[in-house]
Parts: sequence; C-alpha cells; structure tokens
Amino acid sequence: MRVLVVYAHQLETSYLSAVHARVVETLRARGREVDDLDLYKEEFDPVLSPEQMRNYVDVRKNACEVRAYVDRLRAADALVLVFPVWFDGLPAIMQGYFQRVFLPGVATIIDENGLFHRNLANLKRLAAVCAYGEIRADVAKKRDPPRRFVRGNIGALIEPSGQFEYLAIYGMDFSTAPRRAAFLRRVTRAFNAW
Repeated sequence: MRVLVVYAHQLETSYLSAVHARVVETLRARGREVDDLDLYKEEFDPVLSPEQMRNYVDVRKNACEVRAYVDRLRAADALVLVFPVWFDGLPAIMQGYFQRVFLPGVATIIDENGLFHRNLANLKRLAAVCAYGEIRADVAKKRDPPRRFVRGNIGALIEPSGQFEYLAIYGMDFSTAPRRAAFLRRVTRAFNAW
C-alpha cells in the first residue's frame, strides 16, 4: 500500500509535529510505502493563479502548475491528512492544496451534462488526524465543520467502498501530558491496523 500523508503545520516543535511523525513511523513500520508531503517544508503555493482559474475545467491544462502533486495523489492507494483546526476549519495551505490539486480530471470527472463525479477510486482509505483547541462539546454544537468537510468533500471522491477514519484530539488548549500521550497511542493503534 502506498500512502500519501499530507501534513500542514509550520512548527517542528508542535505537538502535531509529533503526531505527524508517529503516523509516518507507524505506517513505515507496517511496511507501507509513505509519500510524506509536508506542505510548509515543500513551500506549497496554496494560491490558485489566474491562469489556473481560467483553465479550471480544461482537463488538458488545469493541472500544469501542480503536475507533480497530481502525480503523487494518483500514485497513492490511501490518503492521510494531518492538520490543526483553526477557526473551525483546515489551515489555508491545506485548503489551497485541495483547491489546486483536486481538480476536474483529477479528483472529479465532468460528464456531458456538466455534472461532477468522483474520480479518486485509487484511494481505498482516507484518514484525518487533527488537533482542536476547543473542547469536543463546543465543536459538536457547530456540527464539527472540519470533520464534515473531510468526510463530505474529500471522502466523497474516493473509492465508494473505501474506509474513512477521523482521529481528533479536542481541547488542546487545556490538554495534559498524559492526555496527549494517550492520543499518540491511539494514533499508533489506528495505523498499526493499516
């Protein structure tokens, strides 16, 4: 299994950096081939250029600026997203990744009636691993926008029978060392099953 891990956090000293490292280490220990895409380290440009916007539905041209990222996505059997939740959403750099790489002809196919259909059947598994500053009860009141985005927008594009996992630590603003250690163990258990 080839797993594309897409990671979005600027600081190597963050707790999420340790979570990201655990995901990658665990998958590699299981013998999985890991393509570790650190959006900040690779200086991914999240801005959709005017040229790419003009060519957005032209499947012959729309991926020219992001061809290497498209190739990495197409080569994967599974996708793991590792990110912090900021302002009830994904970091801008990860949103930009989806907007620039999950294009018509890549993530979707447009039929003769102009309707979009899933096109990432190569992805048999999808997981998101994230950290929220807010406690779970407060996130639940808002119906957990990041989880809905990942499941409803990204999950809708993968193989219909594909598996989806969402691993989240809530209340990071008030978390304790034992709670953070327990979450790392949970992440290890989850990816040991891959």
